[in-house]
Amino acid sequence: MNRSGSTTISAELGLRLVVPQQTIVPLVASMYYCGSDPYAVRMAFHVGTDEPVEWIFARDLLAAGVESRQGEGDVQVWPSALSCAETDNLDITGAADIDGKVLNIELSSPFGQAHFEAPAQAMAAFIQRTYQIVPAGKESGFIDIETELNDLLRSA
Repeated sequence: MNRSGSTTISAELGLRLVVPQQTIVPLVASMYYCGSDPYAVRMAFHVGTDEPVEWIFARDLLAAGVESRQGEGDVQVWPSALSCAETDNLDITGAADIDGKVLNIELSSPFGQAHFEAPAQAMAAFIQRTYQIVPAGKESGFIDIETELNDLLRSA
């Protein structure tokens, strides 16, 4: 296994939660990527005083979603531009890039649905950092198959 497989990177992004009445709720999400879990990006949404809500995304889904609509079912990701009126109403949390591009992230679960807008440029920069740890197409070389199999057998 490659030594950098244990490397973890993180970032905090200012997001906007878009609720049904088109109200915008700013919040912070923490992004995590670990070379020992090379296909996944973890995003923890800080929505109050309780523990953050964590979702796990395929790294490839987020990377492709910066360019075009991606995903089926519970997770969909796509880029868009904010209107001038929306851009004028942004606060300093950085929920949109200077060029007004956002990455839309729509999540569905049995508990409900949520639509987030993330800064597209910051998301792309985070994803680029993950490729410095584990290059695209090289993920399988960073997985310790023996450990994974032992974990599966223990939990069976």
